[in-house]
Amino acid sequence: MIDTRTVHEEMMRDDPEYRREYEALEPEFSIASALIKARSAAGMTQKDVAAVLGVSQSAVAQIESGRNVSMKSLHRYAKAVKHSVKIDLLPA
Repeated sequence: MIDTRTVHEEMMRDDPEYRREYEALEPEFSIASALIKARSAAGMTQKDVAAVLGVSQSAVAQIESGRNVSMKSLHRYAKAVKHSVKIDLLPA
């Protein structure tokens, strides 16, 4: 049985279109990773964050996906996990 990591590695190596599309998702992966890392550092679960924000756990999961997250949501989430938001623009 082949695992998904092996398939992903093969696709990244052998399929330029797959690689391009995957790499295009990096900003979302980066946001998701930062949110989860901040929540973990605060010692909180998604359910804990949801209670602070007054939303469902699934809404927190949606925010943590990093897809279509508004600045307002980022700031509210950051405050809930005792962090702040900093955005850098880097040269391409």
